[in-house]
Amino acid sequence: MTLDTSFLLASLAAMLVGLSKGGLPTIGMLGVPILSLVMPPLQAVVLLLPIYVISDVVSVWLYRKHFSAINLKILVPAGIFGIFIGWLTASYTSVAATKLLIGGIGVGFCLNTWLRKAPVMPRGTDLPRGIFWGTLAGFTSFISHAGAPPFQVYVLPQRLPKMEFAGTATLLFAVLNAVKIVPYQLLQPYSMADLKQASVMIPAALLGTVAGAYLTKKIADVWFYRCVQVGLFLISLKLIYDAATAWGLTWPAL
Repeated sequence: MTLDTSFLLASLAAMLVGLSKGGLPTIGMLGVPILSLVMPPLQAVVLLLPIYVISDVVSVWLYRKHFSAINLKILVPAGIFGIFIGWLTASYTSVAATKLLIGGIGVGFCLNTWLRKAPVMPRGTDLPRGIFWGTLAGFTSFISHAGAPPFQVYVLPQRLPKMEFAGTATLLFAVLNAVKIVPYQLLQPYSMADLKQASVMIPAALLGTVAGAYLTKKIADVWFYRCVQVGLFLISLKLIYDAATAWGLTWPAL
């Protein structure tokens, strides 16, 4: 690919990360697949971490008054534990298997929600479930920046106000992204070339963060949650597709 193509794809990936940090969840997970078109997937994962961290600074300020404290008290320690597990098992973990697991959970959750006939009352916080899904969110966030589906499976049934939902996700992953810096540096140290390449992506990420927060405020609650569910479903299908492709499965031509 040409330099211009690489720059455009990198800017698009950073913009999507920014939009997700601004409150539009799941779409930031497309950043790694997009960057993987022009670089190895592991390099894409490592390169995007500074973009996540810088976007977090803006998003934390934007959502500093909107979050669920009780959820964060459960999810933050669990997520950090999940990162620790991811770091310990990094050399043994199959990224494809992790994607298949998370994709299957996401698809199953969405289908169960959409096909259920009887209305379901909002579910409150739950310590055992929160620890499980928070740990899984931290683990998958460390492996491939794919922590959103486990988080959403746990938090969506609570039916939080949209700003509180977005703020809780923002603050949780801001903490987890900061925690990931040292383990990532230990696994694959950043070079000056990596940091220089990441710096080019910062303007698009910051623009996306502000735009994401603006759109989140403007979208009606019912449509916000519909978009979250559809986004979760599509991203989950993409994860399953990536896993199957990694295992050598071929797809019929359309």
